[in-house]
Amino acid sequence: MALGERVGHVLRGAAIGVAEAVPGVSGGTIALVTGVYERVIASAGHLVNTVRYAVTDVPRGRGWTRAGHQLRQVHWEVVIPLLIGMLPGLLIAAKLLEPLLADHPEQTRGLFLGLVLASVLVPISMVGKSWRGSEVVALIVAGVAAFVLTGLPQATIEPHPLVVLVAAAVAVCALVLPGVSGSFLLLTIGLYEPTISAVNDRDFGYLAIFATGMVIGLALFVKLLQWLLEQHRRMTLAVMAGVILGSLRALWPWQSEDRALHAPGDHVPSIVALFLIGVAVVAAMIIAERRRLRRAARDLTEETYETPHVR
Repeated sequence: MALGERVGHVLRGAAIGVAEAVPGVSGGTIALVTGVYERVIASAGHLVNTVRYAVTDVPRGRGWTRAGHQLRQVHWEVVIPLLIGMLPGLLIAAKLLEPLLADHPEQTRGLFLGLVLASVLVPISMVGKSWRGSEVVALIVAGVAAFVLTGLPQATIEPHPLVVLVAAAVAVCALVLPGVSGSFLLLTIGLYEPTISAVNDRDFGYLAIFATGMVIGLALFVKLLQWLLEQHRRMTLAVMAGVILGSLRALWPWQSEDRALHAPGDHVPSIVALFLIGVAVVAAMIIAERRRLRRAARDLTEETYETPHVR
C-alpha cells in the first residue's frame, strides 16, 4: 500500500474518532462515506473468530491453525492506520466539544446536521436505482423508529461499573452501524458527560470498564451485522439509510433541553452557513472516494490486460 493511502486511512480514522465523540453523528457513517466500512466489518468479524478459535481450539490441543488463519484475514493495512488516527481524533474532539456544545449548541448541531444529511446518500446509492417496495418500507420504518428514539428525554443514571459495562456494549454498535450514534445513546441514558470527563481526566478505571463493554458488544454484534451484509445486503443498507434519516432529529439546531423541536429562531444565517459547510465537506469526501475507487479499478484493469514485454 502506498504511503499516501496509509496517510488517507489515518485521516479517515481521525474523522471516525471525532464522530464517535459527537452526539448524533455515527462513526459508522463516516466509515461508510470514506469507503472503509465493509473492510472494517470484515476485519472485526475475523478478530472475533480469532478469539473464539483460540479459546476453543488451544485448550483442546488443536493448536492455533484456525485462529492464525482468521488473524491473517484481517485487513491490517487498513485497521492499523485507522486506529492510529482514531485515538487523537477522539481525544481532541472530547476536549473541544464540551465548550462548543455548551456555548454554541445551535451552530454546532447545524454543522453536524449538514454532515449527516449528506452522508445518507452513500447507503442509498449503494442500494441502487431500482428500490423494491419492501426496501422502501424498511427505510420508512427504520426512520420512524430512529426519530422516536432520538426524541426520548435525557435520563440520569449513576455510573455504576455494571451500568457502564452494559452501556458501552450497546454504544459500541455505533462504531459498526451507520446512523446510530454511540455518544447520543450515552447522552440519552445520562452517561455522556461522565464518559467525556473520564476521557479528559484520564480516569483509567472507568475507561477500562468501558473498553471491556465495547469488546463484549463488538463480539456479540459484529458477526450478526456481517451476516446481514452478506445475506441481505440491500435490505440492510436500506435500514441503515432509514436510521440515518431518522437520527437527524437529534441534530435539529432549535430544540429544548427535553428535546422538543422548535421552529427556526436565533442565529439562522450562521447555522445555515455551517449546515452548508457540513454538506460540502461530506460531498467532497464522497467525490474523492469515488475517484479513488475509479482510479483503483482502472489500474487493476490495465494491470490485468497488460501484455508482457517480449525481447
